[in-house]
Amino acid sequence: MMEKYFAKISGTGMYVPEKILTNTDLEKIVDTSDEWIRTRTGMSERHIASKDQAATDLAYEATLKAIESARIKHRDIDMIICATISGDHPFPSTACILQKKLGLRDFPAFDVSAGCTGWIYAANIAKQYIENGIAENVLVIGVEILSKITNYDDRNTCVLFGDGAGATIISRAEPKDISRLIDSDLSADGTYYDLLIQDAGGSRKPATKETVQENLHTVYMEGNKIFKLAIKSMYNTCQKVLKRNHMDTKSIDWLITHQANLRIIDALGKKLKIDEEKVFINIEKYGNTSSATVPMALDEAIRENRIRHGDLVLLASFGAGLTSGSLLFRM
Repeated sequence: MMEKYFAKISGTGMYVPEKILTNTDLEKIVDTSDEWIRTRTGMSERHIASKDQAATDLAYEATLKAIESARIKHRDIDMIICATISGDHPFPSTACILQKKLGLRDFPAFDVSAGCTGWIYAANIAKQYIENGIAENVLVIGVEILSKITNYDDRNTCVLFGDGAGATIISRAEPKDISRLIDSDLSADGTYYDLLIQDAGGSRKPATKETVQENLHTVYMEGNKIFKLAIKSMYNTCQKVLKRNHMDTKSIDWLITHQANLRIIDALGKKLKIDEEKVFINIEKYGNTSSATVPMALDEAIRENRIRHGDLVLLASFGAGLTSGSLLFRM
């Protein structure tokens, strides 16, 4: 009989660039105001990468903290999965470049493109490799430098995005360990793929003088439609995992969702009927860092000693695709 393994989150880390772009700074760039941004998004500031910083630079710093947190060595990592839509290059994968930065080789390293749900997709993949006995320590990262694909002439989107990286080590759990990735759910509905898109730069619309002039290499989003779909999709994916494990939100110690908009987070919390004090929010400091928001928030909650060993945590996200996903685990 094949031995059964379990996965757990053994370490976390995050990193954001030094430069901070405040709402007041944005008032000087586009027709907006601090009050307008805070009222509609809950954001006050976001971190912005320097001209010479790329995704792997942020991911590397977050990874070092995660490795230290997990109390392992670089050489103990046997797989890297990187969730990103703003990697160093269209190819090769960001994970392979990070592998080189870490001085590692001869194991799988690949990227996942699932928009803001990317880290949850990647964590689910890591879970399968751990549970199947193929890997013992998987480095799972969500990293974005969205400032470099943001249209700063669009007042509706340029106030939203920031840069950052969140890293986690997902490891094989000991049989007596209560820490465990319990269950997860992934979904996508390609019907709405064009509501959140970087239109040019791929094979559909290769880079030309015209695509650059028309800002087609930047993020385009239909915010009102995304708003409703985000709440619905995250609610559904959370309910699936909870029902499958005979739980409700009263069982949950913490809910961490994608930090896209404070109104979305609040609406989801009310729809799930979960105590506001159980919902972790840090959107005011970092804005929307896409695939990095969930692992960054998770790391911050752990380091602030809010999430503790034994706590039951539910994570949820939605993103371009449109993708959605949830992950239930015991810390």
